[in-house]
Amino acid sequence: MLAEPGEWIAEGAVSARYEFKILGPLEVRRDGHPVGIGAAKLRLLLAALLAEANQVVTVERLTSRLWGDQPPKGARNTLQNYVLRLRRVLDCPADGTPVRTHPRGYVIKVDPDALDLHCFTVLALQGRTALKEGMAASAAQMLREALALWRGEPLSDLPADLLHDVVPALNEQRLDALELRIDADLVLGRACDVLPELRALIGAHPLRERFWAQRMLALARCERQGEALECYREVARLLADELGVTPGTELRRLHQRLLAAGPDLSEAPDNAVARPRGAGNLPIEMTTFIGREVQLAEVRALLASARVVTLTGVGGVGKTRLALRAAAELEPAFADGVRLADLAPLTDPELLGRAVAEALGLRDHSARPAVDTILDHLRDRRLLVVLDNCEHLVDDVATLVLRMARVAPGLRVLATSRQRLGIPGEHVLTVPSLTVPDADSPSLIQRADGALSVEDGTAEHSEAVRLFVDRAVAAAPAFRIASRNRGAIAQLCRRLDGIPLAIELAAVRLSTMTVDEILERLDDRFRLLSVPYGHPVTRYQHTLRGVVDWSYDLCTQQEQLLWSRLSVFSGGFDLEAAEAVCGGEGIAREDVLNLLAGLVNKSIVAVNSSGDRARYGLLETIRQYGQQRLREQDGATKLRLQHSDYYRMMAVRAGDEWCGPREADWLIRLRTELPNFRTALDFCTTRRDRVDAGLEIAVNLARTRCWFFNSTLGEGRHWLERLLGLNTDAPQSLIAGGLAMKAWIALCQGDNPSAEAFLIECRTMASELPDGAVAPPVTFIEGAHAMLVRGDPCSAALLTEARDQFRAAGQRGDAHMATMLWAMAEAFLGDRASARAALDAYVVEAAESGAEWARTWAQWCTGLFELRHGTADQSPAHLREALGQQWAIGDSWGPVWGAETLAWAMAATGHHAQSARLLGAAHRLRQDTGVALIGLRPFHDAHAATEQQVRQALGTREYEAAWSQGVSAQDGVRLALGAPDHGALRGDSL
Repeated sequence: MLAEPGEWIAEGAVSARYEFKILGPLEVRRDGHPVGIGAAKLRLLLAALLAEANQVVTVERLTSRLWGDQPPKGARNTLQNYVLRLRRVLDCPADGTPVRTHPRGYVIKVDPDALDLHCFTVLALQGRTALKEGMAASAAQMLREALALWRGEPLSDLPADLLHDVVPALNEQRLDALELRIDADLVLGRACDVLPELRALIGAHPLRERFWAQRMLALARCERQGEALECYREVARLLADELGVTPGTELRRLHQRLLAAGPDLSEAPDNAVARPRGAGNLPIEMTTFIGREVQLAEVRALLASARVVTLTGVGGVGKTRLALRAAAELEPAFADGVRLADLAPLTDPELLGRAVAEALGLRDHSARPAVDTILDHLRDRRLLVVLDNCEHLVDDVATLVLRMARVAPGLRVLATSRQRLGIPGEHVLTVPSLTVPDADSPSLIQRADGALSVEDGTAEHSEAVRLFVDRAVAAAPAFRIASRNRGAIAQLCRRLDGIPLAIELAAVRLSTMTVDEILERLDDRFRLLSVPYGHPVTRYQHTLRGVVDWSYDLCTQQEQLLWSRLSVFSGGFDLEAAEAVCGGEGIAREDVLNLLAGLVNKSIVAVNSSGDRARYGLLETIRQYGQQRLREQDGATKLRLQHSDYYRMMAVRAGDEWCGPREADWLIRLRTELPNFRTALDFCTTRRDRVDAGLEIAVNLARTRCWFFNSTLGEGRHWLERLLGLNTDAPQSLIAGGLAMKAWIALCQGDNPSAEAFLIECRTMASELPDGAVAPPVTFIEGAHAMLVRGDPCSAALLTEARDQFRAAGQRGDAHMATMLWAMAEAFLGDRASARAALDAYVVEAAESGAEWARTWAQWCTGLFELRHGTADQSPAHLREALGQQWAIGDSWGPVWGAETLAWAMAATGHHAQSARLLGAAHRLRQDTGVALIGLRPFHDAHAATEQQVRQALGTREYEAAWSQGVSAQDGVRLALGAPDHGALRGDSL
């Protein structure tokens, strides 16, 4: 309890009017009169509370704001004294308003219009919504009003180092609003007007790709095509020089459209380049969002005060779409962004934590439980997490959400589920069907501009009709509302009970039928419907089942068969997978493409063609319907067998082609297919005759370093332990590979006790092999353990032996990994001659392989060799090149070691301040990824020696100041690459 004696604060009326401003120097007014706050600590305390106004700010968070990482003794009591002094300065009423005490900290209660940040956020949100709804003029006006509230750098009169995460977040919101306002101006035809502003913004923020894209677009609109193309070349050079990366997808697409002089370049400026999201992973809306104004307002209101909000309702009613739209609108209100975790493909409750961690963008490689990583990440963040499709894991989700909510006061959770979570503090909003026309409502008409209205002009048309017409025009562009069909449309929407999925499925039929024909078929379908779907059945479930049944009946027999078979996939699939898994017994493989196209045209299957491979998927309700049909056909087991076999073969093929020209492509493809691999692995654990297939998948994903690349080391270990713990008749070579990979992952996690135990299992298995038989993975793990845990020079001989054994077995990728560790062992533990020989062999192998990821590690090993045995000045160039390439291909493992090793190199070449900054950045990268140095002896020893050297050179105070400057993973990588970092904002540089 933090309240001073006798102080517990009750809710009460505010007796004075306070106004606060933080979008510039801190300003306070009481009843219209300025309030002077002279003491710096009181100003800092007030700023920390205002940055999270109306939210409880914990004592620990306030302590960090006031004193950084080294609070004084008695900081808790000192903080209480500061709060009392702040109240006196503000001349607060007796009840302490607006600064109130809470059991976990303090909160400042502020009226919505009394804080400039709140006013800015509301105006920016309204501007964003108006722009999305096509009201560019209103959007531009509201965004200008929002930006006019800024009086300069936020909180510029306070120490930036104690507000290192507040000020950048505020500036990010301002830049976001600037981008939106420029978008609105471009829509309004003001391209030439915004060009000077964009030039200045690019000068101030040269690595912000969105401003470059807007400038390219504005130049093209001003008929300055050549300058627009030169603009792209300029940003491409800048990104390559500064970060070692290529322009993002949206910039590249705009460049291609400029080259092609796309006809829509001047017609749809607001869609020409989609605005990249900040700290979030919400999908871009592919169709128009219709209606739901009341529910959106309810969700916003609930999340303003409630910690957990659950949207419930029947399948197909639009829970997911409502949650995603609400989350997108609320995104600016959360300093740390919005994150979506789709739980529909998840089959194993034990992987729930890892699925949520993955959605949060966590790249944890440690051995600790994923839930602990999530809790540590969320503890001090203001974040909205959307958990979609929770019903099949409702108890596990409830437990996780409760733990998350208890440790993270700034967290909000928005869940969708057919069943409420049932936890304390949960607010449930049942999502209703869309509004439908009353039987006696005015008749619908369509104006000349295409918009809907009503004949007497006294009432708006219903949401259901608006959705139907929007989707109908997409399916049949010539469709129009006329006197002959408007009654049927209203009746159809009523018959479908306003269920969005049912309406969309009906609307797509207008490409081949009239509304009256659809209505006739629908009536027939419902009269024939006799078997309820699910228990207990409701009218809405009955209706939805009827519409999906009807859509199923309108498919050809082969389309029906393919629909049910496609339901075996999780998280989507490509054409090759559909052909391999679903072809045969009624569907010729060569017919799958045409059948798939038919299902796409009928809105049963969705397709995304933006990548190298078209990716297909089914809505969850549609997928569940297909699974039900598959079970009725007694085909579920056979399809799951085919599915697991296909992904087993994919994993084996990836393992065989590892360390080859397609290495990077495989890493990306395996990441995309992880939901299907999880489904296959889960199925294999349920059948004794499939354990070996599951083990083959898990081992090959480990061989290809998929678990490393995707920051899912713990999951890889989970599957290996689970499958190896089952009775299996798998070949001994496969078991040896599984045991070795399990030990290798434990080693890389720094979990030495488990690694030791797993190594004993490997040795026991190897001793049971027939005379003369060898297990290359066991030799490899012996060498890796000797190097990484014991720092034993004999590890080099073991690794070269493993290399020869892998080569003899035809396992090129595994041999390459042994070569890489051999080169590392010699660099750390050998002499110059042996290290040079190992490095030369490794570099030659990497070059000959054509493997992009392998070549990055060859560069890294070259940098390590130069640092320890060659010319230290030549080391950083190699290390930076390796790090830049790894970051560019999405590797989350390599950059951790790149930043750390660069710190050693900077110290060795006398750049001690830079080394300290890099050591701090590497520390934060390790925190983000869960990588531990303490269990990896050569790395730990080199780190300790470097830290001691740099501390002695700089002194403790200067060392810690420099060390603290790397604040995020991305900043750490930029710092390591030598790019101008955020430190420039504080007046320092590299």
